[in-house]
Amino acid sequence: MLRKRRLIFISCILIIAAIFFSYARGLYMVPVLMYHSVNPKTNQQMRSLIVSPESFERQMRFLKSQRYNVVTLEEVSRLMHDKKKAPPKTVAISFDDGFKDNYIYAYPVLKKFGLPATIFVIYNEVGRPQGDRLNWEQIREMQASGLIAIGSHTLGPEPLIDIKSEAELRRQIIDSKKMFEERLKTPVDGFCYVGGLFTPHIKELVKEAGYKYAVATALGRDYSSYDPYAIKRVRVSPSSDNLFDFWARLSGYYNSFRKHKRK
Repeated sequence: MLRKRRLIFISCILIIAAIFFSYARGLYMVPVLMYHSVNPKTNQQMRSLIVSPESFERQMRFLKSQRYNVVTLEEVSRLMHDKKKAPPKTVAISFDDGFKDNYIYAYPVLKKFGLPATIFVIYNEVGRPQGDRLNWEQIREMQASGLIAIGSHTLGPEPLIDIKSEAELRRQIIDSKKMFEERLKTPVDGFCYVGGLFTPHIKELVKEAGYKYAVATALGRDYSSYDPYAIKRVRVSPSSDNLFDFWARLSGYYNSFRKHKRK
């Protein structure tokens, strides 16, 4: 119990310090939550990427009850384009990879609380035989609800930074947008870098393709907090079963603190 209290006390001090440091430098960022799988089952290989349905519902209820301003990633990108400050307690929600459990467990909760989210889907894995990914019918249903936006997570799971062929890079980035739009009959405005990694050239190809924004993970201090093609996100993992941990990630300064901690 004493150890737990010390951990909470230290966490509070760190968050306060991060808030002060961020205000001093004007680094406030809209927290963009990054989920992967929402599933009652877990496995060793994906342990850090799976959130239980119970935890996910508790987190979404927390956002609703505490009156968080949950916005779309497109709105986040507009704020960045215009270099405007977001209203207090603004947050966005995203999912990577297109797991089938996003439809089974996460989507009903998002509908229940009326919260928008973006799911970044790997095109070639839609409806794959293993049965663990979304199919086109589920994707279209969620998109039609008006709550769920679909973004491109490329055609396949290989990190873009490992691809040496210019033609293949363009296929993964530019062609994937066209293919999603042909399937979904609607513009696809968001892109997700595989593994959260990219180069300046990859970012330029994303712009050339016509995406309005792109998401990554924690990028360090080399990228502006107002770059819509390098939107930083906060991973939600099983440690966020604790709502204090979840609240800390919602502070808007979590990535700022981690960034300065790595200096």
